[in-house]
Amino acid sequence: MALSDIFDLIKRYPWLSSLKKYYSDIASKDPINFINEIFTSNKTEELKNKILNLFNDAFNNIEQMTDYDFDEINIFIYLILRILLYILNNKIISNRIANIYSKTTYNELNKENEYNLYYIYQDLNLEVIFEEQEIIYKKIVVKDQQELYKTNFKISYIDYLKLASNLKDEYRRLVNNALQHGYVYIKTESLNRLLQEHVRSKLLIQNNEIPIDLEKFKEKLFEIQEFKNLFDHITNIWESKKEEFEYSIDITFKEGLDISELFPPCVKEILSKAREGQNLIHTERLFILWFLNSLKYPEEKIINVFSTLPDFDEEKTAYQVKYAMKKGYTPYSCKSLKSYNMCLAKAYKDKLCIEGYFSKLQNEQKLISHPLKYIEVQQYRTSKRSQRSENQIIDKK
Repeated sequence: MALSDIFDLIKRYPWLSSLKKYYSDIASKDPINFINEIFTSNKTEELKNKILNLFNDAFNNIEQMTDYDFDEINIFIYLILRILLYILNNKIISNRIANIYSKTTYNELNKENEYNLYYIYQDLNLEVIFEEQEIIYKKIVVKDQQELYKTNFKISYIDYLKLASNLKDEYRRLVNNALQHGYVYIKTESLNRLLQEHVRSKLLIQNNEIPIDLEKFKEKLFEIQEFKNLFDHITNIWESKKEEFEYSIDITFKEGLDISELFPPCVKEILSKAREGQNLIHTERLFILWFLNSLKYPEEKIINVFSTLPDFDEEKTAYQVKYAMKKGYTPYSCKSLKSYNMCLAKAYKDKLCIEGYFSKLQNEQKLISHPLKYIEVQQYRTSKRSQRSENQIIDKK
């Protein structure tokens, strides 16, 4: 690959290992000196605007960065982000930024040609082999319709396991993939999805991973006024937006932990009908599938919900569940559920659904607008009750 092409790739993907080699003057610089140099240069305003746009996008649930250019500024943004997330020391903010940045990366990777992708995989020291001739590694037949899975890439099962370790989907398990002679045959989009997770983890820096005193580090950085202004601006945006994330606790599926008591009436009703073997209408099926998928329920658990239905077809259901997981559809909002006559707040006399919850930040009562928000509020309240109980036990001791 020509040197100019390598430089272009690094500008697009500054998380590549090549950054340290080809931009050593930037990547190896002391963080405080780096920030001082950048925020006293003619790039300051452009950098601040782009970074603020990124944080605004993340706080507004936008999944793709709206201001993403392939230039040297992109390298500076990546390095500044790592520093900002470290000193912000806020898991919710870090996850938001890591998610939007890595999703943007995934979308950009999917636009690359195979030659560039192969260089990227090699740059990350992944044992990936490119086959000139496409290989058919899997066939799926559903009701006389055949789908062929083809790829030019295969990856060492060891590297596959490392990249997929944080992805809990059943279909990503090694046993559910085409494995031959120590290599996993994998579609380009799936391999890029693994890289997305790699990029995401690069931004989720834990404070104990960097051997410096956080407060002293912040004090030094805040001596650089333009950087301090940027930091203050971000924290002000967060203060105005964090109400929306006040109840954003971990509500994803965990083996052995039953969270069904936190479900809203609309979900409980559908699950109850399914358990009794009643037929579900199309909108109910879509809603419960998208809802459980949003909570990262394993594929087999979702399929099991439908297994009691009169017209259950395991092969067809598995295909539809996998398709929904791939697309990542969002479950219906409360407004949509009402339009489909699926809202059961009044029938269940559910107080949270009917009255809503009190927002401390906005000092007003707010109505539940989405079933996932219902769970977040319920879990928040449950965690607060548990915390109070623990404190009372400690006080008695």
